[in-house]
Amino acid sequence: MRELLQPLEVRADLSWGLDHGSWSVLRHVFPAADVPVVQLSIDETQPPAYHHELGRRLRPLRDEGVLVLGSGDVVHNLHSYAWGRHPVEPFDWALRFEAKVRELILRGDHQPLMDYQSLGADAELSVPAPDHYLPLLYVLGASGAGEAVTFPVEGMDGGSISMLAVQFG
Repeated sequence: MRELLQPLEVRADLSWGLDHGSWSVLRHVFPAADVPVVQLSIDETQPPAYHHELGRRLRPLRDEGVLVLGSGDVVHNLHSYAWGRHPVEPFDWALRFEAKVRELILRGDHQPLMDYQSLGADAELSVPAPDHYLPLLYVLGASGAGEAVTFPVEGMDGGSISMLAVQFG
């Protein structure tokens, strides 16, 4: 993997363990924890196109049978989240932004997704910080042109957290 990401310096750090974004998904997908996992840290000081490019560089791993998984949320606004155990309807802005993201993914049009900040007020509310959105760009970069796309998990939680899963291939 280091060769694929050159000239970016890649080093192992075994002191941290898996981030909650990794283990919270992997514990359901691979409950026996019987698969090797390499987790990349996200440098949120880099522009979105940087993250898409890293995903593109990782694409050859898929030909070797490696699962490229990006765990985050298309919509992740905890400031607007309805805390508590009562059900709440999703916010209109969250639904519109998620629908726009789906539309662009289905069209294979990644550029507006990299320039998500230019998508208006719905994007600003849906992605107030990039850390949960950027994993999508890695997955988009690792996808192939014209590759089948599905959305195996859908729904909103607390009105402002998208549970949308995007699967290529």
